[in-house]
Amino acid sequence: MQGRHDFIPTETKAAYIQQLLACGFDSLDFGSFVSPKAIPQMRDTAEVLSRLDLSATATKLLAIVANRRGAEAALSHPEIQYLGYPFSVSETFQLRNTNATLAESVDRVKQIQELTVAAGKEMVVYLSMGFGNPYGDPWNVEVVEQWVSRLAELDIKIFQLSDTIGVSAPASISYLFSSLIPRYPNLEIGAHLHTTPNTWEEKIAAAAAAGCQRYDGAIRGFGGCPMAKDDLTGNMPTERLFDYFGFEATGVSKDAFSLAMASSLTVF
Repeated sequence: MQGRHDFIPTETKAAYIQQLLACGFDSLDFGSFVSPKAIPQMRDTAEVLSRLDLSATATKLLAIVANRRGAEAALSHPEIQYLGYPFSVSETFQLRNTNATLAESVDRVKQIQELTVAAGKEMVVYLSMGFGNPYGDPWNVEVVEQWVSRLAELDIKIFQLSDTIGVSAPASISYLFSSLIPRYPNLEIGAHLHTTPNTWEEKIAAAAAAGCQRYDGAIRGFGGCPMAKDDLTGNMPTERLFDYFGFEATGVSKDAFSLAMASSLTVF
């Protein structure tokens, strides 16, 4: 929702998320505690949360934060299990996305992780620009591995390699996951892929063959990062993940997901 120009009413957001909570996903990125000036669409995250009925779901809620203040706000809500932080391997994009250098971002991750652990929660680091960037900043598997290694020292356990601008090719996806997953067996290294309508299957296949078992998706491919360049391709459609893996393999309810797909038409 974050990149949509027109404000989505709070009750519409809550009803849609409620339907997603019925599907059986492992976790759900449901909102952000960030500056409303930066991401106006997410200014009602706390109110959306207050409208959710969590009594009949095992899905864990994840909120995105960009600094200590956001982390403190998110952690004031015990219903939230995960805090997500967008850490870019591109210095240019990190400044653009969070107004912080990579060095400053490492310090932010450390602070947020300390707060998260103290609250009994868990942090997810999104390594944005993980498959390359248009800014000319250095990128290769060694650069990505350097940041995984450094942030793992802070006891971060979950990393999502993020294709922020849709540049990932099957070869680079395969190379990154097949290099990193065996090297860090105690970490959960997942895929947050963006794609065009014609390249989704080859991207999922490359990640799966390389051992990736954690995937982010967005129904009908909506979403993306509003701080990225204008011709951003869409998120990996969640329905395409089910086309590839099937519902039984994921434990997600096909009937509930079909209702969520229908609900999405009232939101986007």
